[in-house]
Amino acid sequence: MRAKKVATDVRQEQIAMAALELVAERGIKALQVADIAKRVGVVPSAIYRHYKGKGDILDTVLQLIGQRLQENVLGVCDETSDALQRLELLLMRHARLLTTYRAIPSVIFSEEIYGGTPEQRNKASSIVKPYMRAIMRIVSEGQQAGAIRDDLHARTVAVMVMGIIQPAAIIAHLERGRFDLGNHVQQAWPVLRRGIEVR
Repeated sequence: MRAKKVATDVRQEQIAMAALELVAERGIKALQVADIAKRVGVVPSAIYRHYKGKGDILDTVLQLIGQRLQENVLGVCDETSDALQRLELLLMRHARLLTTYRAIPSVIFSEEIYGGTPEQRNKASSIVKPYMRAIMRIVSEGQQAGAIRDDLHARTVAVMVMGIIQPAAIIAHLERGRFDLGNHVQQAWPVLRRGIEVR
């Protein structure tokens, strides 16, 4: 059965999502355009109308990850103006993102991306850097509001916030999702909060 014709941006997101699902199931090395096409419900030539090959698809996957991270930032900023609450909510959203898309660590730290050319590494970096800057902004706003200690560098705090998620994401990935990222955040965040909040 042929997939109905859809807008280019919708189809590209479908392709990226299918690629993420397949990477989660089989690993990045086994990712094939024919399998992505089957998952989306189109013929392989339809994939090639949008992409030159697997590398271009992985670029779109990276863009999708970056988009989801930025959506998380915007979401928590809409929910509350309290910087500490924003950081906690952001960590919970990040944990849900990694639980929903278990293949994210496989993509970000894959040989094709992380161990590839400088251009490929820059693409991965172009996702992490804006996210880190967004966390730093939240920290700086919290310092200006008197909620977060101003003797701490915003970048250091942002790296510590990311440090709650990244190692845990690797453990969850290695344990095939049996490690509960949400529970980990609930246990780890209060420890970090005590170290950074103004008392």
